[in-house]
Amino acid sequence: MNKEAQNYWNEYWGDQVKPTSVSAWKFGDTTDRLAEQVVSGVKTATCSGHVFYELENMSLPKADEYGVILNSEDQPVAIVKTVEVSIIPMNEVTEEFAIAEGDGTYENWRNIHVKYFSAELQKYGITFKEDMLLVCERFKLINIK
Repeated sequence: MNKEAQNYWNEYWGDQVKPTSVSAWKFGDTTDRLAEQVVSGVKTATCSGHVFYELENMSLPKADEYGVILNSEDQPVAIVKTVEVSIIPMNEVTEEFAIAEGDGTYENWRNIHVKYFSAELQKYGITFKEDMLLVCERFKLINIK
């Protein structure tokens, strides 16, 4: 976590006992738009390819973990708390979840994610498949900077 995110985290909790499970992160290729959607309450979910956690040897997210959302300049904009994590094939994601991601419609969500995952997978020499596993997270907004 960078210094600005750590300071924001510490300021938010003040003298209270802080949760220990926190990370700072930003969203894919439209970082600022998605961060603003979190701040405005439009975006209450996100997903990522399960394969990327394996390739990058990262732990999967868990419910009750916190995140400091960063903008494209790595500045903190909000704190969220993960409330649910599930692993679902992309072609089984519900319309309700897709809309919770802030893309407006299921069709928009699907088009955006097929394009994004195809490009990201190609970097590893992997071909996109409709049933690729996604790590689907729901979160609630805790604080806005």
